[in-house]
Amino acid sequence: MARKTGKKYTAAFAQVDPHKPYTLEEAVPLIQKLKFTKFDETVEVHMRLGVDPKHADQMVRGTLVLPNGLGKSKKVLVIASGDKLREAEAAGADFVGGDNMVEKIQKEGWTDYDAVIATPDMMRAVGRLGKILGPRGLMPNPKTGTVTTDVAQAVKEVKAGKVEFRVDKTGVIHAPVGKVSFATDKLFENANMLIQAVVRAKPAAAKGKYVRSCTVCSTMGPGVHLDVSVFNAKAI
Repeated sequence: MARKTGKKYTAAFAQVDPHKPYTLEEAVPLIQKLKFTKFDETVEVHMRLGVDPKHADQMVRGTLVLPNGLGKSKKVLVIASGDKLREAEAAGADFVGGDNMVEKIQKEGWTDYDAVIATPDMMRAVGRLGKILGPRGLMPNPKTGTVTTDVAQAVKEVKAGKVEFRVDKTGVIHAPVGKVSFATDKLFENANMLIQAVVRAKPAAAKGKYVRSCTVCSTMGPGVHLDVSVFNAKAI
């Protein structure tokens, strides 16, 4: 995504030493200090990994519930039937339905939600939505806990700040960890938990340096590069 290159961005960029590998403890307050937009920017972590995602045994993915949430309430769609629809609604799901929801998505290309949870019995129908949900990272998957019979728990986790991370085809993980307005210690805790989860997810087949680079930035701000040596020491 293109970054803003006006005077305010240039002034913010000038405060970051491009040759210095920062610790996470240094990077988080610096990112908050560099904010120059009027809206509450999302803080993101970008990690380039030494894996080849073309090989299944080098795929890196996982989920975690951030201890301090993401600063916004995610809209959740649950595709289920019978009692599971009532359970999902009671747990706070924004949209619930069965085949009618599948049909709505197919016919209208409807994607006005941030997460999709489905029960196993509905996956045959949901499978037809791969071309719509897949590219947006919304396709339910048992590995991420979004295909489950415990829809109430899944809804609560998403609402609490559950984040999915998955390496893309270029070997990079992109994940949100909160808002610039968060208390510094809470933003640090979220970012640190995400990074540690990625480190723990190192595939056995990955050889050499696992974390090649790690950058923390806000939506419109300059990136702050972290010292990855400590991450790689834990990944061995």
